[in-house]
Amino acid sequence: MSKRRVLILCTGNSVRSQMAEGLLRHLGGDTLEVHSAGTAPVGVSPLAIEAMREISIDITAHRSKSVSEFESQRFDTVITVCDSAAEHCPVFPGAPKRIHWSIIDPGGATGSHTDKLAAFRRTRDDLASRLRSFLSSHTAAKNS
Repeated sequence: MSKRRVLILCTGNSVRSQMAEGLLRHLGGDTLEVHSAGTAPVGVSPLAIEAMREISIDITAHRSKSVSEFESQRFDTVITVCDSAAEHCPVFPGAPKRIHWSIIDPGGATGSHTDKLAAFRRTRDDLASRLRSFLSSHTAAKNS
């Protein structure tokens, strides 16, 4: 049985898409092949790494990738997690299912380290909830 391929896109491939990639790999196990990319990649955020480490998901080996690395590849699902990426998302071969979630970017959070980390936790938890729902509907569709 082949794994379903999922690509998660954001602008910087720094926070939201990186966290979603780590979460979906963790939650989906061996059923999915998950990648993330950005329309203008800028590097993985240390606060994203820290927020994910708190729930025992290690994304320290992740790197920011350009969506151009994946443009000729086939995916079953492409998930955009920011409005800009949704607007600039290329067309992928095979007409994959497109899902868009407008997720708040915690990278703009201000205040102390604790305040900023709290914003990253909220984004992480929002993504986790949405990804669990995605997996539930994916499993239900596969079994019907």
